[in-house]
Amino acid sequence: MKSNGKDSKKSGFYLALSIITAILFNVISATLAGILKLPAYFDFTGTLFITVLAGPFPGILTAVVTNLICAFFDNTALYFTLVDVLTVLFTVWYTKKRKFDNVVNILLYILTAGAFWGFTSSVVQWSLFGGPASGSITEIINMINIKSHPVALFTVVNIAISLFEKGICTLAALTVIRFMPAKKRHDLKTSMWKQRPLSSAETESMTKLASDSKYPLRIRVSAMLAGVSLALVLVMGWVTLNFYSDNIKKESAVILENSAAFAADTIDADSIASYLAKNGDNTLYLQTENTLYRILSSSSGLTRLSIIRVREKGLTYIFDITGDNSSTHSPGENIAPPDDIKNYLPSLLAGENIPSTEIKRGHNRYLITFKPIYDRNGNCICYACSELSLKGINNYTKNLFLRIALVVTAFLLLIVSFALWITNKYIIYPINSMAAAMENLVKESGDQKKLDENYIKIRSLNINTEDEVEKLYNAICDMTKNQAEQMRDIRYLADSTAKMQDGLIITMANMVENRDSDTGSHIQKTASYVKIIVEGLKKKGYYADKITTKFMSDIVRSAPLHDVGKINISDTILNKPGKLTPEEYEIMKTHTTAGKQILEDAINMVKGESYLKEAKNMAAYHHERWDGKGYPEGLKGEVIPLSARIMAVADVFDALSSPRVYKKAFPFEKALEILKEGDGTQFDPKCIEAFMDSLPEVKKILKQYDNTL
Repeated sequence: MKSNGKDSKKSGFYLALSIITAILFNVISATLAGILKLPAYFDFTGTLFITVLAGPFPGILTAVVTNLICAFFDNTALYFTLVDVLTVLFTVWYTKKRKFDNVVNILLYILTAGAFWGFTSSVVQWSLFGGPASGSITEIINMINIKSHPVALFTVVNIAISLFEKGICTLAALTVIRFMPAKKRHDLKTSMWKQRPLSSAETESMTKLASDSKYPLRIRVSAMLAGVSLALVLVMGWVTLNFYSDNIKKESAVILENSAAFAADTIDADSIASYLAKNGDNTLYLQTENTLYRILSSSSGLTRLSIIRVREKGLTYIFDITGDNSSTHSPGENIAPPDDIKNYLPSLLAGENIPSTEIKRGHNRYLITFKPIYDRNGNCICYACSELSLKGINNYTKNLFLRIALVVTAFLLLIVSFALWITNKYIIYPINSMAAAMENLVKESGDQKKLDENYIKIRSLNINTEDEVEKLYNAICDMTKNQAEQMRDIRYLADSTAKMQDGLIITMANMVENRDSDTGSHIQKTASYVKIIVEGLKKKGYYADKITTKFMSDIVRSAPLHDVGKINISDTILNKPGKLTPEEYEIMKTHTTAGKQILEDAINMVKGESYLKEAKNMAAYHHERWDGKGYPEGLKGEVIPLSARIMAVADVFDALSSPRVYKKAFPFEKALEILKEGDGTQFDPKCIEAFMDSLPEVKKILKQYDNTL
């Protein structure tokens, strides 16, 4: 059965149409909620619908595209993509554990999904925006008018709104699913399969089969994709942040240099002494100070602007202006050189320009630069020192990293889910299906019916990935078909060979029997009695380790050869009407050793294990006794081969119940009585028990051959 791929393309088109419809519904819901200024957007309805019916990747795709479109009119929407994606994954996990088939499961999902989304979205909003991203939620919090614990209050309000929203979305999505035609639901669940969709039982069976592997393919693929994704997130984040940090520091360094240069141009180096002597009473001082304030306020991020005179003993502040309300130094105040400036002191004393450089002060880091101020004679009188804190830059960088991480992680999860979705459809499901089928083929290789059924099952997988996997599938189908046909041919030949062997056995046994004038149907009856006894032993559980299907078949097939050694006994002794003399009896007993030798020669010619082994045992030892008084070797108890112990009962009963040239047939009850007398002495008690428990079958055999009952 070869698939042409039309069903797959049709289901793919239907899935794409459903995803587009779900996205449009989500976007329209979010747009209307924004226009009406509602605190809840109800834009998870379509996502939940697709997730429940089609699985993780279609659900994640719906969530990502929805937020991407919504970001055009709400720039915060993109940062909630990861929260929606995680909710999709939670939904997938939940639907595997529980079904939406009763009110309890539905309510439990609403509570857990709503609380999860509400809490995680609260963390995102407070981390990125320092509070609610929605004005509607802000209004609700203001109406509650609780000033303490704002983070906890916001989280509780957000979770409550999320519970309401997820409840409406869940009920709406499940209602649509409930009234969808069953075929449409099935088409979405099985969309894009590249083989016959598997049932839940088949999927579980494949999962168990995969779990027996040391490194299942699904785990390897998942681990590889997760590792690559994590590495990409870390590398991209590190590169982006370093690039941004370097750029922002370069821009800050330019601002720092320019502000220091402007400040240096503002200062009249020849008026330094005047600044220090009159400071606040000096109009020039006040004008210069105002100019420095304007430079500080117009330079983005600048935190301090100072005019400093540098001496070996320390620093003297002429002007010290800050923009962050930190403490300032009074004009003329002398301080020892701070530790972070000591390294630059020789250069400063030499009147050199110190470009912007990064220093650490306490727990914060700063950019600082020194611009020399020269008098009319070219002497460095003092320095314009500008300082910029990197704390704001670091905070902004962290916020930027968080935003990048949220967005990039969501898109990477989309990529990973897509890769797993494709891998499942094209590789994992087909390969596991073939592996399960081949395992069944190995287990059932001895059963022709099972082989044929397994071939039909493999063909019904209908794998059409249109790649190497499909080629492998077709090769396995051909191999399975050929194996089934070959086994059928082998069984036919084996049956023919077995029938020929059985025919030869019967012919050989008949040749021996025909020399005995009054052992009519002896080989047929003894074979039937042997079958009755061995089946009785098996039914009772006796000798379970010995009585296999092969053993039972072997002794029934080879039973006719138990007297093959009589071929060496002369007709005079064999058909003597009276009692044998001791000498004649000794000759008669040699038929056991002769039969053993004949069958050993046959076994050596065949070379290998065969049913003739039990034929040899029966021929050699069917006259041995349980008490050890038999012949030819005087074996005792279970040392006697089981097949010979079974044949002993069958042979003696037939001899008793059938007429011979030297006696008449004993009545049925008398023959049984004699058998019972030999229980535990001549015969194995378990064999006698099995025989006695099967007397109805024994009577049928007697009636069939002797008609004496």
